[in-house]
Amino acid sequence: MQAGTKEVLRDAYWKFVPDGLKHPLHWARSCWWKATRNVRHFEFEHRREFMRRAFTALRFNLIPGAYAEFGCHGGMTFTLAYRESRRIGFDCPMWAFDSFCGLPPQSLPQDQHPAWTEGALSTSLGRFHCICDFAGMKAEDYRVVPGFYENTLSVGSFHKDMPETIAFAYIDCDLYSSTKSVMAFLSSRLRHGSIVAFDDYFCYAANALAGERLACAEFLKDNGSFIFSPYCQFGWHGMSFIAEEKIYWKKINPSLLPNLRFE
Repeated sequence: MQAGTKEVLRDAYWKFVPDGLKHPLHWARSCWWKATRNVRHFEFEHRREFMRRAFTALRFNLIPGAYAEFGCHGGMTFTLAYRESRRIGFDCPMWAFDSFCGLPPQSLPQDQHPAWTEGALSTSLGRFHCICDFAGMKAEDYRVVPGFYENTLSVGSFHKDMPETIAFAYIDCDLYSSTKSVMAFLSSRLRHGSIVAFDDYFCYAANALAGERLACAEFLKDNGSFIFSPYCQFGWHGMSFIAEEKIYWKKINPSLLPNLRFE
């Protein structure tokens, strides 16, 4: 049995086997799971509702392109995206980008955060495939690009079938340096109407602008093509935007749009 399959079955054991039939150590973990169940259910429902809204908007506005997720630990968001996109009828290609061995080291001061330790948030590639299978996804329903972004997204090392247009980018790579690599990759793939979501937009350093929020601000400052119009906040930590071509705003006085651009 593959390691990923064992982990999925173990999770199901902790969740569904009655407490009285569990090993004492497993019973203790089950009590912890119940104590945190409401929090995790709230998080799940927030993301599910966000996915429903986002894919509804993309389908209604006929925005073409793929769904690309950068940082897939646990597989929850990726499988939610699959289910909600298919429920809405937006059958976009699904792409998963992740190292599948946890976070890289904090290589820059802007990466510093007590929660982002090297190797944290690791889901193996085998387990990720098992999670997708458990969610009803077939191998042909999605593509995976394993490896650190500085290698897989850099010019000259692209996967041979990288998506040319991305309708929905979900960025959950935590670190500033990783997000910079992702935004450079997206710069030529976003289109007017694309949705860009940052899972950790409100996870910041105590004494400086850092992480995904800083990478987003620098992208908008350096990229001459787009402004980001605020869309939906999800959870306490996530924020999403609609990418809009600046050319369509040329005749509008910028002072009328204080919330649509970063200066």
